[in-house]
Amino acid sequence: MSIRPWMAVLFTFLMINAISQAETNTDDKEGIVLAHPKQAGMGQPFLVRLTSAQAFDRLSIHWMKREFVPSVSQWNGRHVAIALLGTDVLTIKSGRQTLLVRAWTGGKETVWQRSVIIVARTYPRQELNLPSKMVTPPADELERIKAERTRTQKAKNTWSDQRLWQLPFHQPVKGKTTSVYGLQRVLNGKPKNPHRGLDFRAPTGTAVEAVAEGRVILAESHYYAGNSVYIDHGNGVISLYFHLSRFDVFQGDIVKRGQIIGRSGFTGRATGPHLHLSISVQGQLVDPAPLFDGTTDQLLRE
Repeated sequence: MSIRPWMAVLFTFLMINAISQAETNTDDKEGIVLAHPKQAGMGQPFLVRLTSAQAFDRLSIHWMKREFVPSVSQWNGRHVAIALLGTDVLTIKSGRQTLLVRAWTGGKETVWQRSVIIVARTYPRQELNLPSKMVTPPADELERIKAERTRTQKAKNTWSDQRLWQLPFHQPVKGKTTSVYGLQRVLNGKPKNPHRGLDFRAPTGTAVEAVAEGRVILAESHYYAGNSVYIDHGNGVISLYFHLSRFDVFQGDIVKRGQIIGRSGFTGRATGPHLHLSISVQGQLVDPAPLFDGTTDQLLRE
């Protein structure tokens, strides 16, 4: 399960060349160049890139209390590591966050401790009326909801070593966006958690396609999200598809970018047929929108 060679080469080429145009925080130590944005909006994804003429013996990135090792590819004699990071509008506050990067080449360690300023964003308010059981679930459903939360939290924090995603992501349906990320939701008059994904217009039965190559790690029915599919795209990037009317893939399946993984519907907590898509990045549910039309250049700069 790997990205086609020409795609990997093209993606790495774009990553390297975009850095010369981006207004990034760049630093060159011991022949290793680190690039990342100086700031990012609350809930917004961004990229970090390490480039070295010498092969990495080892490297690690620490962000938002999580440490991980990104994949390394090669281009024109250089070794390139790309990581997709971000913050979750539910838990993040504006202010300074620490990005810690460590790289070992030729037996020598190089360390960067940098700051990324998380900039406050104002998200619109949305009021919805739903069946009362979908806002305040009955007592006999609480155990189910708790068990589902445990499984989905584990899925969102999945890590696999090989990066299979590339930018831009493939849009899962052609319908227009009906609800954006970060909406301050009020359900039946009660303030609830912000909307941490995108809703797309999709009549029941619309084919839903994978945003990138990956492996299905969860495909089951949930109380709130309805029929749901979670796909691991590698290096901490997971896509989540909710409210499906039908599954076309199952846990353990390998899927290609653009492959049909299910059909849209309105199972679970929904006011009508649509597709809800979330993207988990290192365990943080980020705004998917920039990943569809944002360039590498845009995700590397402030």
